[in-house]
Amino acid sequence: MTIRRGRPADEPAVRRLQRLLHEPSTTLCSHGLRTGEALVDETAEGVVVGYLLPVAGDGVHVAELVVHPDYRREGRATRLLQRLLARVDGRVTLLVAADNDGARRLYESLEFRPTARRPGFYDDGTDAILLAREPRSTGATDQTDDER
Repeated sequence: MTIRRGRPADEPAVRRLQRLLHEPSTTLCSHGLRTGEALVDETAEGVVVGYLLPVAGDGVHVAELVVHPDYRREGRATRLLQRLLARVDGRVTLLVAADNDGARRLYESLEFRPTARRPGFYDDGTDAILLAREPRSTGATDQTDDER
């Protein structure tokens, strides 16, 4: 398994993965691959089986995160998110379908917390939940009284 920055040559493989999403953004995807902001996960044979598309704004929003069903439950989504979190200092947000319990458990295991519910967010009427991971503070404020 290799996680690396996406590149324009990855676009056909990523487009196939986008078909697994409720509402993919081909424009954002193309931009993320051209700028190297997107992260891709590939097998040892070089087959792209997952990707993460972050969008900068007030913090970073994970616009898309997909792992092909044949490669799920192997820690690929976790590693993609961990790679992103390692390079981001601020707040990170993402949306998840309210009925996607597996994804919610993954995000919560990485310290994402629900902050809002968006009823009927997706075209099919499914609700979305906005989750956020706040930046970790450092310094004396993190110390307990016994550590000071």
